[in-house]
Amino acid sequence: MQWLAIGLGAAFGACLRAWLSRFNALHSWIPLGTLSANILGGLLIGLALVWFERMGSGLSDNVRVFVITGFLGGLTTFSTFSAEVFGFLHDGRLLAGLALIGLHVGLTLLATALGFYFFKCVL
Repeated sequence: MQWLAIGLGAAFGACLRAWLSRFNALHSWIPLGTLSANILGGLLIGLALVWFERMGSGLSDNVRVFVITGFLGGLTTFSTFSAEVFGFLHDGRLLAGLALIGLHVGLTLLATALGFYFFKCVL
């Protein structure tokens, strides 16, 4: 049953990521769709950490793997992020590549912390 939960979650997450990827072309050096997917994933994992903590053992393992492994795994994308950074580095655009690394890592961690602490206060 967990494989089904993971697969369904991944399908939903990947569809949302595909929709967000439409925004990659809006800016010349910041793939906004990929960045948005990772930031949103960070925010949602912050929420999920609080929610799962509050629910404790009353929450099905299928729900956990649907959300974390499936949906958030399908939504967020380290491989696309890596390919985009590599593209900049390969083209000799070192500063753009390093800036993209900083944006992804910094903003995603910030979103995770904001999601965690905001939902800890609200839930």
